[in-house]
Amino acid sequence: MRTRWVGTLVIAAVAVLGWAAGEVAAEGIDQGRQLFFAQGCYGCHRIGVAGTPIAYDLTHIGSKYSESALANWLRDPASQKPTAHMPRLALHEDEIRALAAYLATLR
Repeated sequence: MRTRWVGTLVIAAVAVLGWAAGEVAAEGIDQGRQLFFAQGCYGCHRIGVAGTPIAYDLTHIGSKYSESALANWLRDPASQKPTAHMPRLALHEDEIRALAAYLATLR
């Protein structure tokens, strides 16, 4: 009986932690979407019909690059591609992770 109770408690804890992690991830993605517009990324890039088609269309960027690769690009575009015209953004690490998480959802 005690084993069943402990097992139920463990399952409940895992479910709560999974839900909390999902909420944190969703908040990060929403923050990334807000950063895309607040930082003016739409001035050069498009997502769907929003933005300007000067630079790379980001509508499906998440199907081409991983979240990690996107974060590396956002940290220092010129180190990833020396001929890149994209400037290095003045973002904190948590903002880079949030923006990369949002871009990774664009499939």
